[in-house]
Amino acid sequence: MWIWQQQQWPEFVWDNTRISALLRQIQFNQGLLLGKIGSESASQWTLDTMLANIVHSSAIEGEKLNAFSVRSSLANKLGVSEEKPYPTTTQTDGLADITLDVLQNWQQPLSLMRILDWHAMLFPENQTGFNPVVGGKLRGNEPMQVVSGRLDKPTVHFEAPPRNTLDFNLTQFIEWFNQSRNQPNVDPLVRAAIAHLWFVTLHPLDDGNGRITRLLTDLALAQAEHRSIHFYTMSVSILERRKAYYAILESTQQGGLDITPWLLWFLDTLNDAIQHTLNIIEQTTAKTQFWRRVDQHLLNPALTTEQVKVLNRLLDGDFNDGISSSQYQKVAKVSRATATRHLAQLVDQQCLVKTGAGGRSTRYVLVL
Repeated sequence: MWIWQQQQWPEFVWDNTRISALLRQIQFNQGLLLGKIGSESASQWTLDTMLANIVHSSAIEGEKLNAFSVRSSLANKLGVSEEKPYPTTTQTDGLADITLDVLQNWQQPLSLMRILDWHAMLFPENQTGFNPVVGGKLRGNEPMQVVSGRLDKPTVHFEAPPRNTLDFNLTQFIEWFNQSRNQPNVDPLVRAAIAHLWFVTLHPLDDGNGRITRLLTDLALAQAEHRSIHFYTMSVSILERRKAYYAILESTQQGGLDITPWLLWFLDTLNDAIQHTLNIIEQTTAKTQFWRRVDQHLLNPALTTEQVKVLNRLLDGDFNDGISSSQYQKVAKVSRATATRHLAQLVDQQCLVKTGAGGRSTRYVLVL
């Protein structure tokens, strides 16, 4: 029995005591994130976040987009100048329009027309392919199944509600989405998780259901924060956990109406997305402070290009346990003698410090 066949569908239930700690952690990290991003860097963060969201959401479905083209489409729509703009396409312009509509028009009510407009921009008319999807239309009368395996012995992971109930189900979902936004007894983050599960379970489109689902999730999160922008993207974390994502969806859609495991997975992934951005900010801040302290122009002798490259790799976290002399050779593409000399200079100038017992076990870590 699929979840939508349960008698009380879609009256979801869950255990608040099991998710309350995660909710508090996410709310704390959201506040921390807003405090760390200054207004002068907000526009750049917005562009980068939107770009990551679009590219990674498509990658979850196995579609590889040209990130440079997507970035130029977003920059054009946001009025951000680029040093080297890249040619855009109808598809990348459409993806930029969808993302901006979701985030900038978060106060507008959801409607079926709005969803179908997103779908039409996701699958423009001039698309190519063996079986191009007709954008802006609900799926047909054929059963909608998610299958894998051999054609003669397929494994059915999920079957969506039949077409003859879809219109009613969509109306019910859209009414709930609009009404629940103002209900104080519905936690906004839990609402985003329910919206994600509910819509992807309806699977109302021939293709693009996952991407539209994640757009709706972004809309719900924007409404939760009462902000047109947020500086994290769930799609990055979902892509990193893609196998687990499909597994939790499958187990939830084959179960009852208690969705506590789904909520735990969703909230943990959301928290991971926020923490990912916090880590980037911390790394960027540490890098800025390091170079401000070192100021390569005042060093005597000045750092070589190779030394700067290695220090930046260390600052980016590529060598968490420090770098060895042999690793320095490979990264900087220098001889063994030059690597030894460069490392000794960096130690003398208090950029690096030696660790280990000496010999081959010696590693060099940053002085932060």
